[in-house]
Amino acid sequence: MNKNLILTGWSKNGYLAGAAAALAALKGKADVAGVSMDALAGALAEHGPGHSAVYVLGVGLTKNIPQILAALKLLKKKRVKTVWLSGMRVAPEFAAEVCIEGEDPAKRGFDELFDEPCDSLVEAIARYFGTIDNGDVRFFRSCEHPASDRTSAVGKYQMLVKVSGYMHRTRGDDSIYEAAIRALYMRVKPTMWEPKLREAFEDYNRYGRRELAGVSKAMASVRREILQAAKFERARVLILGESGTGKETIATQIHAHSPRKNGPFVPFNCASVAPNLLEDRFFGHERGAFTGADSQRKGLFEMADHGTIFLDEVAEMPLEAQALLLRALEDGKIIRVGGTQEITVDVRLVAATNQNLPKMVREGKFRADLYQRISTIVIDVPPLRERREDIAEIAHGFWLDMGWGRLTKTQLDALGGYDYPGNVRELINILDRARALEESDFTKLIDEHIRINRDLREPKYANELPENLAEAMRAHVKSVYTRHGGNMAKARKALGISINTLKKYLRNP
Repeated sequence: MNKNLILTGWSKNGYLAGAAAALAALKGKADVAGVSMDALAGALAEHGPGHSAVYVLGVGLTKNIPQILAALKLLKKKRVKTVWLSGMRVAPEFAAEVCIEGEDPAKRGFDELFDEPCDSLVEAIARYFGTIDNGDVRFFRSCEHPASDRTSAVGKYQMLVKVSGYMHRTRGDDSIYEAAIRALYMRVKPTMWEPKLREAFEDYNRYGRRELAGVSKAMASVRREILQAAKFERARVLILGESGTGKETIATQIHAHSPRKNGPFVPFNCASVAPNLLEDRFFGHERGAFTGADSQRKGLFEMADHGTIFLDEVAEMPLEAQALLLRALEDGKIIRVGGTQEITVDVRLVAATNQNLPKMVREGKFRADLYQRISTIVIDVPPLRERREDIAEIAHGFWLDMGWGRLTKTQLDALGGYDYPGNVRELINILDRARALEESDFTKLIDEHIRINRDLREPKYANELPENLAEAMRAHVKSVYTRHGGNMAKARKALGISINTLKKYLRNP
């Protein structure tokens, strides 16, 4: 254990660069950990004892003040020096709580509070320690701002901020962040990074960009179901949800958290090819199997061997193809088109649909035995309109990830007022349009979006209502709902019915 401990934030390039600068000032002799505002008190109490000094770099002090003070009191008893450093002044009411100014009431907080106004956290650290070489200061400061070229060394270091956060959230591995900070401090070239950094970077490139976003209880439940499903690598999973809710993202995360994560993940849309070609796509073919088969080709099941195959829009398969899939799932063996030799494959199946499969089974459009085979675990993804608190989280995260700054409260409020019939995919589409058109008025943007896309939402009975009264009422309700851009409040008001009645009519019959 080193004599010093550095606690820094997770989510910004400035935290990474600041911690590297502090390491330079301490000649590399410090332990390092990333913390959030919520976790600061716990980190001080857990990691602080045993060190001679703890340096907290820019982590906010606006939450859990009593717990922070209790942790600092413990460290004082153990004669551990505590310092909070930032390039921004802390609000006076918090300064009076957490630092000492020579008066007795303040002795309960940090030993030192360095919050002189500076251009950056790196500058604040350089001014506090006064021992960092000017060349190092310039280099670390260059790492605080988004790199124009993400493939450059600085750009790759900055990507490690995202990689480290991803590994923390999804793998529970916090060691990547310290390794990244030390690599930056020592200016290790990306080609010379230690194996665990390169592996984490590769893991993020494969799966991290498909991370599931959202702070709602519903999405927390989905995340728990993902982790539970991932543990049982042979259990088949059926993902249900409307288009645009992130079903492939969920399938990717199931694979990424499973023992098969180092194996292939092979996605396939069952509606993407003609039905008569599905057998060839699933199982491959031998040379000469049919006209144009000039060479042997592996199918999806062989490509996914020891990994996961994801079949999207599984309800679109014709009954003949369903029988082929069922046989492969029951036996774990396939035969290429034009071949005679059975090939054993070890594949986990994850399937998804936006259709009502039980209803299709009752109507004879989907095999009951196949439905039972693919639905060992069922994950039902709620639409975005039913978890409105996730809209701001997803939008803000996407906007920041693209390096476009921060969304204003007015913009987030405007985004939150729309119901997104196209779910997350539609939300991202709107944000992309805002950036492309350089439109900052999101209310105007969404009104225009509704007008442009109104015709896409027309129900199947737009020109002729069915004779059945219940179906006619349902079609009319859906038509009004569509004309109001999927906004439940506006549609309810126009129809003169309650929200519950509206929801009843919008449900599948």
